[in-house]
Amino acid sequence: MDTLTNNYSLKKRLSLFFLEKKNGVAYLLLVPSLVLIFGILIYPLLYSLFISFHDYLLTKPGIYNFIGFANYLEALQSSFFLKSVVRTLYFAFATVGLELVLGLGVALVLQQKFRGRGLVRGLIILPWALPTSVNGIMWKWIYNANYGVLNALLKRLGVIERYQVWLADPTRALHLVMLANIWKETPVGVLMFLAVLEQIPRELYEAALVDGANTLKKFWYITLPMLKPMMVTLAIIKIIWAIREFDIFYIITRGGPGEGTSVLSYYAYLNSFKFSRMGFGSAIAYLVIVLVIFIGIPYFRYMRKQEVD
Repeated sequence: MDTLTNNYSLKKRLSLFFLEKKNGVAYLLLVPSLVLIFGILIYPLLYSLFISFHDYLLTKPGIYNFIGFANYLEALQSSFFLKSVVRTLYFAFATVGLELVLGLGVALVLQQKFRGRGLVRGLIILPWALPTSVNGIMWKWIYNANYGVLNALLKRLGVIERYQVWLADPTRALHLVMLANIWKETPVGVLMFLAVLEQIPRELYEAALVDGANTLKKFWYITLPMLKPMMVTLAIIKIIWAIREFDIFYIITRGGPGEGTSVLSYYAYLNSFKFSRMGFGSAIAYLVIVLVIFIGIPYFRYMRKQEVD
């Protein structure tokens, strides 16, 4: 009996030893990933937060002059910053709103059966699949005052008499950048809407048809409520994407003319790398994060309410 007990205890100890050894190996294998995450994500965030409280210049590396919240206060008191906030919010909400409307419209069309539907569905993703830099360069060529396609097309149609400098006016330049962004980002909404539309039971529409509901009522009382949760989530995600949009502004307008297309991300870049004020630029970046958090709060409340219901 003692021998059996000792053998059982030995086996148990050996099992625990090998289990602990396996866990140790598993933790060891996680180390490279953790180091990579820390080096690429966590350290830059902490470092940028650190220098946002300092008057740190790229031209004077290694010299940190602590100034507390001075960078944040300077940004909040700057008319340039406040105009950038308004411009950024207008760009984000206007483009996302139009992208959702267009995306839903195109998705409803692509849901119908017609010849070549599969091919069209495949091609619809191409604008979004293009890198943002390629998209920006393409639209910059389209808007070119000397050889742009937009000028050539409108002149041939008789809409304009001579070639226009489309990006010379600040307001018009902002809206043209918005058009380029809408063209690129709308396919995301199309695919998301299509995915949900395909999951709506056909029986609901058949029952509504029996009850005498027309197309508009079926859309309003069946399609739209089924799309609402995904639409809210997509809207918040795309608004966050739009707020941090930088590439397309840098490539097409470089924040101009004047400050007409200088959004928050470009304003942060301008101060960080052109004026070498890394501390001030980092403060602007963290103010953008705060703005995104405030925008995300209603979404989290909505999701919590949905879980409760």
